[in-house]
Amino acid sequence: QVQLVESGGGLVQAGDSLRLSCEVSGRTSSSYAMAWFRRAAGKGREFVAAISRNGISTDYADSMKGRFAISRDNAKNTLYLQMNGLKSEDTAAYYCAAGAIYTTYFRRSSDYNYWGQGTQVTVSS
Repeated sequence: QVQLVESGGGLVQAGDSLRLSCEVSGRTSSSYAMAWFRRAAGKGREFVAAISRNGISTDYADSMKGRFAISRDNAKNTLYLQMNGLKSEDTAAYYCAAGAIYTTYFRRSSDYNYWGQGTQVTVSS
């Protein structure tokens, strides 16, 4: 059974930075493409960023390009999301996900088999 556990969320001010982490257990993380999604209060799930199994390919939602950076350390079975220049509209619960995806399209949430419980990021303006 694969388990994902996020950490690193918190309350910050606009313009601050945070780094989220997602630890994978139960199976080596290199078996999966991984992604971050988020859900703001009263809204649907939104794609944030994704990274291929070997870390070579990445994809970002347009509103995150240039501010967020996704990375992974397969030796540590850990996924990261560095978030810079945070805005109030980035306030949401952030979820990591893992999926056996073998294409270069990473944005479809239904392609991900495993999900973490989420970590809350709140940005005050």
